[in-house]
Amino acid sequence: MKNIYLLLSLFLSALSFGQNQTEYTLIDNQISKIPNSSTYSTKGIANYINSNFRTDNDKIRAIFYWTISNISYDVDNSFTSNSRETSENKIKNILKTRKGVCSDYTEIFNDLANKVGIKTVIVSGYTKQKDEVDTISHAWCASRINNRWYLFDPTWASGFVNNGRFIKKIDNSYFKVSPSQSISSHIPFDYLWQFLNYPITNQEFYEGKTQINKSKKYFDFESEIAKYESLSEIDKLYDSAERIEKNGVENNLILERLKNKDKNISYLHQKTNVEKLNRIVNDCNQAINLLNDFINYRNKRFSPSLPDNEIKNMIEIPKEKLIECKNELHNIGYVGNENSSSLVSLKKSINNALAQTEEHLIFVQNYLSKNYIARKGMFTKTIWY
Repeated sequence: MKNIYLLLSLFLSALSFGQNQTEYTLIDNQISKIPNSSTYSTKGIANYINSNFRTDNDKIRAIFYWTISNISYDVDNSFTSNSRETSENKIKNILKTRKGVCSDYTEIFNDLANKVGIKTVIVSGYTKQKDEVDTISHAWCASRINNRWYLFDPTWASGFVNNGRFIKKIDNSYFKVSPSQSISSHIPFDYLWQFLNYPITNQEFYEGKTQINKSKKYFDFESEIAKYESLSEIDKLYDSAERIEKNGVENNLILERLKNKDKNISYLHQKTNVEKLNRIVNDCNQAINLLNDFINYRNKRFSPSLPDNEIKNMIEIPKEKLIECKNELHNIGYVGNENSSSLVSLKKSINNALAQTEEHLIFVQNYLSKNYIARKGMFTKTIWY
């Protein structure tokens, strides 16, 4: 009886495995039938997937299989990266050439998944193969399916490089991997994207100590992700950099990632300052236009007649605006060498305009203190500019 039970158990296990493979085969066959005309954009591929697959599990499998089947690793450009290229242009080029490196595989996977309504993020970090930590960084994806996060590595799943040549060989072991399994070979720079309540440190990753250790402080990564996503772009950089440093700077890849975060923070600060400078320029131009309106009105001997308070406002308002511009420029921060001369010119223009407004304000105050006949005598043939 005992032997019969064991045989039955093995039979059921084999049957279950066969059903799983059949499920993948049906999905893989269906996505392989996508018309070529639909593969020129991720929108076209996503539309086909939404039309032919119902569940998120089926959709994510279709995305995974299409990506690893149709994109080949670009060995010649494995160390080349254009970080300034927009995601849109990168995706367009990948679909055209059907080649890419890890960041390109993840761009396609991430864009398709989000387009079909599956929350997905690109994860950056480094890896370990055969107990050896790689010396180049890597990128993979994470998707939230049925309220749980899973990891996907479309690059490693598509094949391997041998003697400088890419060999296409699909490996399903990198499909829908649990975070606790993935951490043994893939560790993110930012431990937020480990999706673990007890994150692994970089030192532990090196030592192969990736088992869950509940003696550590509990980390609610779900709430931390929600908090992170609510931050501004620059605050996200600060938040991530803090976690990266906290988890241990064990190699140059981590150090370079931190340096890159600092560069991006500096860039965003400068970008914000330049945007602020442009707003100040706009406000300054408005103030100078108001000042010119007053000067034209004074050259017309305050004709047509206006109430005293309106005449006073005509010069006081541009003065107030110019003072605000001057104060904002004082606290603007670094705007880049290419904008430094413009900044100096703007400060000079504001000071000159303020000197004019002060002179005109004295005239107005004197004018308003006199009677009608005395006011007429204040105007000369002098024309103001």
